[in-house]
Amino acid sequence: MTIKSAFIGMGAAALLATSALAEPVTLRIQNHYSTEHPMGKAIAQFVDDVQVMSGGDITIEMFYASSVVGTTETFDAAISGVLDCDMTGGAYQTGKNPAFQFVGDIMGGYDTPWQQYSWLHYGGGKEAAEELYNEQNMHLVGWTIYGQESLSSSKPIASFKDLKGWKFRSPPGMETEIFEELGASPIVMDFTEIFTALETGIIDGADASGLNNNVGLGLYDIVKHATYPGFHSMPSDHLACNLDVWNGLTEQQRRIIDTAMQKLGFQVALANEKLNAEAAAMLQAKGIKLYDWSTEDRAAFRAAAQTAWSRWAEKNEQTRKLVESHRAYLKQLGLLK
Repeated sequence: MTIKSAFIGMGAAALLATSALAEPVTLRIQNHYSTEHPMGKAIAQFVDDVQVMSGGDITIEMFYASSVVGTTETFDAAISGVLDCDMTGGAYQTGKNPAFQFVGDIMGGYDTPWQQYSWLHYGGGKEAAEELYNEQNMHLVGWTIYGQESLSSSKPIASFKDLKGWKFRSPPGMETEIFEELGASPIVMDFTEIFTALETGIIDGADASGLNNNVGLGLYDIVKHATYPGFHSMPSDHLACNLDVWNGLTEQQRRIIDTAMQKLGFQVALANEKLNAEAAAMLQAKGIKLYDWSTEDRAAFRAAAQTAWSRWAEKNEQTRKLVESHRAYLKQLGLLK
């Protein structure tokens, strides 16, 4: 046996020994999308990526459409061990800590998913958020951000001046404060109530989702106006895992999941950019009016958002730290003076 072949043999043996030490693991994860939804299909690819890259060392049992517990209960289910990881969003956890607003839906912050991803990976965001998650015995793996949401309306919403008296469906939380600041009348209601409320004139419009998703929901069969590209809301879904489960994985297993999550996040943003552009062209051809707010109007909305940010920053130290982190990075990007 040559020296070269001996070293090759020793290396192969070491590799086998390392593999033998890594126990195969099954992770139970819940998301809030159906298997047929574009996000559901993207998540299925994430599952396949992890399983293939790990050579079968990691098996993911993915539960779709909140089939184990309710969407807002997923995080707690991961904390308690009913599930291993939560693939919904941090914004559902503001009741635990208001700081989760600033890892879930920042409101009036970044213009693009790429800027927001940049804060997470290169602006100190991951470190700032990790303290918040660790306090709940959870670990933040990463985000998926599909892009800016579009407001849909039965009347023109060409600028912030059109928000005066505008009644619309709003999710709960900081969003209602911001729009009230601009003179709108946000009404918090369940997602399923939007259509009847629009048809009966209870509301003038709705904050539901991104433009392409709104098309799929059938909103533009009822209303004929929308903001695009959006400016007000860009929610992030997270992958957050029970900290004990995460720490129990090998470094190789953790890196595989992290890499697959980054691929999922970036591809979701890319795909939605294309789908939203296609939806915009289709809607305009049908006579739907799309409004791209001016730089000045966007600045007015961001100023109102900053007022709300300041109020929320007073709630506790963790919220203040996250707000300061976002503000510092937005200034670096030139989005805040």
